[in-house]
Amino acid sequence: MTAIAHVDPVLPPWAKVSDKRRRHIAGVTSLLVHWADAMHIGHDERTAWIDAGRYHDALKDAPDAELRALVGNVSYEPQMLHGPAAASRMEQDGEARSNVLAAVRYHTVGSPDWDRTGRALYMADFLEPGRGFSARDRAFLAAQVPHDFDGVFRQVVRARLEWSLHEGHSLFPETVALWNEVR
Repeated sequence: MTAIAHVDPVLPPWAKVSDKRRRHIAGVTSLLVHWADAMHIGHDERTAWIDAGRYHDALKDAPDAELRALVGNVSYEPQMLHGPAAASRMEQDGEARSNVLAAVRYHTVGSPDWDRTGRALYMADFLEPGRGFSARDRAFLAAQVPHDFDGVFRQVVRARLEWSLHEGHSLFPETVALWNEVR
């Protein structure tokens, strides 16, 4: 894979992230920019990918009470509330692009209703080079995204599903519906 240029995204003033999380967001956004450029994605879609990347974990380190106040009573585990909370906060700020909101809202569980923005974020969040597990395999998959977007997406969905099952995590209806769509 060619070197990926580092992108340091501007986070919203309401973001609550640690330095480690900020680096992850930068890694995800850098990967999205790299793929968009390699795939010659149009300006509007490229911007949507970048915005999804920079907002997806903007509330990852926010207190549980703040997240619950933004999302109400949802069935997600506490560590999964940051996506729906960030999407809610984005809506409060006037974000109207449904694909960006859906990408951020469902980036931890997946959605069968995503367009390429949600799918790209889902892959970038998993394949981000700063993560320590299966580095060689994930780097290989990341390099293949511009050449086989749908095939790599299917592999990432499978890998994330297998990991969830192995770790004993709940499978959410959105996750199952996504798997049934791509298998």
